[in-house]
Amino acid sequence: MSAPELIRIVSRSSPMALAQVERVRAELAARHPGIRTEVLPVTTSGDRWMGDLSALGGKGAFTKEVDAALLAGEADLAVHCVKDVPADRPLPAGTTFAAFLQRDDIRDALIDPAGRTLDDLPAGSRIGTSSVRRIAQLAASHPHLTCVPMRGNAGRRLAKLAGGEADALLLAVSGLERIGATEHISEVLSVETMCPPIGAGILALQCREDDATTIDAVSGLGDRNAWREATAERMFLHVLQGHCNSPIAGYARCEPSGDLSLRAKVFTPDGKRVLNAHEWAGPLDPATLGTSVAVTLLRQGARELIDSIAH
Repeated sequence: MSAPELIRIVSRSSPMALAQVERVRAELAARHPGIRTEVLPVTTSGDRWMGDLSALGGKGAFTKEVDAALLAGEADLAVHCVKDVPADRPLPAGTTFAAFLQRDDIRDALIDPAGRTLDDLPAGSRIGTSSVRRIAQLAASHPHLTCVPMRGNAGRRLAKLAGGEADALLLAVSGLERIGATEHISEVLSVETMCPPIGAGILALQCREDDATTIDAVSGLGDRNAWREATAERMFLHVLQGHCNSPIAGYARCEPSGDLSLRAKVFTPDGKRVLNAHEWAGPLDPATLGTSVAVTLLRQGARELIDSIAH
């Protein structure tokens, strides 16, 4: 199949999202130097809205306008952070994931201007985050700290921190790496301290299902381990049917041997109850592993816990 002459890439317009697009353009140019690319930045409703995401229907607020441009034929390829793509419902009809890029760091980082660690922060310290996942885990592990609502792209949150709206921040390591701001990190938190969100650190390339030419051109950028991990995690979230106010965390991991495991947790918002599951795939495919882990948590009461949280 002949390669397209031009691929139009649609993405959120934030500095981090555009940095992610540049990674895709560079990898595509290395593999297909004859293909030209153009970027169509869009500002999504999730980027404009600084309130509770549940008022906009949850994480889909970060993808709706991007999906619309793809389906309208205004673009050929969309670049998404997997963690921002809802997994409780299918992708928009007529679209598909063509590739998952090699996974970046899945951990969270503490940003403290004084260079302290999470354990060193004094009681009453204000941690800037609007993530229910982070809030629940901090409530469980560091109840003496106070979370204050803070949304916006990483640069905006760093500016709010500098302006005194919080004493410290929690941000994704991969995001700070993408915008070249790792010098702000005072501590990288282990996954045991702060379990990551589903899909952390993975970029997905989405195309129209009938655009075989673009799919063929970009599918070679995919990483098999990232595909296996993302498939297990997204199936887990799909079966669990969590909503945007559900504190859910987890990550799959491919070992060098090829073995795949999935660890997942569901919390009450106050962190006082935690449901845990950790399973190895064995002969199971990634989607079956995700289903199995979700069923394990449902047997522990995850459905009742999730449904008890207002959204």
